[in-house]
Amino acid sequence: MKKILSIILSLTILFLLSACGSDSVQSTEATAESTEANILVFTDRHTIAPGGRHTIALKKDGTVIASLLPEKNGFNFGQCKVSDWKDIVSVAAGNQHSAGLKSDGTVVAAGQNKQGQCEVGEWKDIVAISAGVIHTVGLSSDGTVVSTTVPDIKGLYFGQDQVSEMKDIAAIAAGGYHTVGLKTDGTVTAVGDNENGQCKLDGWTDIKAIAAGLKHTVGVKKDGTVVAAGWNQDGQLKVSGWTDIVAVAAGRAHTLGLKSDGTVVAVGYNEEGACNVGGWKNIVAIAAEGDSSFGLTADGTVVAVGYDGGYGQMDVDGWTDIAIPQE
Repeated sequence: MKKILSIILSLTILFLLSACGSDSVQSTEATAESTEANILVFTDRHTIAPGGRHTIALKKDGTVIASLLPEKNGFNFGQCKVSDWKDIVSVAAGNQHSAGLKSDGTVVAAGQNKQGQCEVGEWKDIVAISAGVIHTVGLSSDGTVVSTTVPDIKGLYFGQDQVSEMKDIAAIAAGGYHTVGLKTDGTVTAVGDNENGQCKLDGWTDIKAIAAGLKHTVGVKKDGTVVAAGWNQDGQLKVSGWTDIVAVAAGRAHTLGLKSDGTVVAVGYNEEGACNVGGWKNIVAIAAEGDSSFGLTADGTVVAVGYDGGYGQMDVDGWTDIAIPQE
């Protein structure tokens, strides 16, 4: 008989239980789940991260691979210069920068630093990372959150770095200009851009996983259903009928859901094909950015659909040995 088992494997939870003394729920998610296809899904540590015009992925040996962004296109700030990174356990990508969490709890970053998004050199005891358009956030082992400081520039600053009051956090997700934290009691808190209600999450309970898009926020409940808030112009919030979801990902105007059987569902903007994931199978992790979608398969290869724009971020067909998130 096929069974779905829930196995607590997260290093994040081990840190948080010792620091906070409470049970944690957690695409970010603080649990690993074994699916009907014997696929183990764990999404607090991310091993594939698409950015604005680039994609990076964590290999099984702790090194990082990146797409080949053309040198002279006006958007290359060195965000793909990650080949010398070692001992990495999780990756994140912003619009024009990349970040990597090392096994010792420190963080490295590369790329555009005009807004200070790569100023992570002093961070310690970090257990998870995430990146927005121009900011980087880190979850500390004591359940607090740190962020790079965003300059007070009109149109760019929305208070997305004001995370000092976040406590008892089990998982984090950085959206375009907002930051979301999943608390150990299954509720969710958020700061930053709230123009479309993407930070109005007060009524959310029993949440085990979160994701943040450009202007919307998504949460997976313990029963495998999904809730969403924020911008809905293209139907990216139409997730109320989803079931058996173990992880979610959010792009500019679309939302992905990873089901317990390793298949993927999607809603939202699809003019570039970002929602054409119906044929995906044996997926263990998902990621979304802009108008593109990515899936990590159980054999360590990557599939992708959506907009490329000539920047090469979709050129992942030859990637192999990408780390399965729980490894």
